[in-house]
Amino acid sequence: MTQQLKKKPTELEINMKHKQSTSTPSLKKLTQEVLRVKQPKTVAELFQIIQKEHPTVTREDVVEVVKRLIEDGKIELELPPLSVETYLQYLRARSQNVWFYLVIVASIATLVAVYIIPNTYPPVIFRWIVGSIFILFLPGFATIQALFPAGEELDDVERFALSVGLSLAITPMIGLLLNYTPWGIRLDPIMISLSLFTMSVAAVATYRKYKIVLTNSSGGKRP
Repeated sequence: MTQQLKKKPTELEINMKHKQSTSTPSLKKLTQEVLRVKQPKTVAELFQIIQKEHPTVTREDVVEVVKRLIEDGKIELELPPLSVETYLQYLRARSQNVWFYLVIVASIATLVAVYIIPNTYPPVIFRWIVGSIFILFLPGFATIQALFPAGEELDDVERFALSVGLSLAITPMIGLLLNYTPWGIRLDPIMISLSLFTMSVAAVATYRKYKIVLTNSSGGKRP
């Protein structure tokens, strides 16, 4: 049985593993029995069921028992799936889009470093740092987010390695394409092209992630 919970313990839902009960206090046994028979989806619902039978039981008592069951490996707690109706609502979900805003901030910071910060030591160190991230990581990172929006296909190490590898391929490719345009391979065209590419692909990635959330919330399969 799956059950989820976070932030406030009573808002989470619970995932119960099928294990044999051990010798535990009566409230703990009662809680396990309610989880097995009634299968409440949230801790708040669990508390309401228990309190009907035992009015003297407090919310804190139930939360404490839930914590003990987690420590014993009897249940797992998860956050409820994100529920949104529009793409703009999804973008306001900070926990889901921290990476996107960091990409935007890093891209803008690079533009500021290149065009505003003087090319003198030590301020130029900041330009070196953000410039390296901008060229060697961000294009590939945004592309990986768009190619694998579910976030479950790759672990963190694979995602980082592929981000660097793709960036090393994308950046020269953009430079090669610029070589056949009237602008040529110069600072301004490269900065503009890389910025537009990175932020555009990142936006595509957020939309793909939004579609997955929308599909999951409606009970369908991921696209």
